[in-house]
Amino acid sequence: MARAIYSIPHHLVGRRLKARADAKTVKFFLAGELVKVHPRQPAGGRSTDPKDLPQGKEIYAMRDVDHLVVTAEAAGAAVGAYAKAILDTPLPWTRMRQVYRLLGLVKKWGEPRVNQACQRALDAEAVDVNLVSRMLERAKEQEDHPDRPVAPNVVQGRFARDPKSYAVKKEGAK
Repeated sequence: MARAIYSIPHHLVGRRLKARADAKTVKFFLAGELVKVHPRQPAGGRSTDPKDLPQGKEIYAMRDVDHLVVTAEAAGAAVGAYAKAILDTPLPWTRMRQVYRLLGLVKKWGEPRVNQACQRALDAEAVDVNLVSRMLERAKEQEDHPDRPVAPNVVQGRFARDPKSYAVKKEGAK
């Protein structure tokens, strides 16, 4: 009411509710039955009840950084430490998507591989989820082609001359 935002239970989204406001509360009704009560907010304010959100989605909507770190730690010690390093900023919620991506890598590649990649990145003090992703991709490429011939380090030039032809003094000349 009065240009504020209030949450309702997620299963009622899209339904038409009636709202009544007094000086202290805002009440929501569906077919005459009370379904939600919120404390009244000033214009531009917001009141969100985490219980109104779908199960498992409250971490996203509430920007719960601590819960996100706990989820990452459940995937392994290195993943948890990497998530903490990503979120170690004055505005941690601006980096939450990177942690979501890291958790997506855990789902895709498995906990042992991502833990190993995170540990290597932490050892190098490189905190970048894109780097961890590339490390996992390249490790998979190497695994897919173990018998790939290794190119020699030195490639002979096509028109390379004998180094003696560049000598200032001819051999045997004084």
